[in-house]
Amino acid sequence: MKKLTLSMDDEIIEQAKHIAAEQGTSVSAMFSRLVRAMAHKTGQRIEIGPITRRATGLAKLPPGKTDRELLEEALADKYGRKT
Repeated sequence: MKKLTLSMDDEIIEQAKHIAAEQGTSVSAMFSRLVRAMAHKTGQRIEIGPITRRATGLAKLPPGKTDRELLEEALADKYGRKT
């Protein structure tokens, strides 16, 4: 794995560290997920890992619920917000 050095305002660095700590991750991992998400939005293909590939199809959605609705509900539960 290569190392990357970024330059940004101290305030942004502190915000990034705070957000990463709240989510139990590192700033590097958080930045990696951001780049992958942005690449996905622009239509670039993202390689699916072997564990994800094997898990595909194991879970079934409840009738009448989309994956987006389930995600929204889970995030609302996690962060204490009503949907």
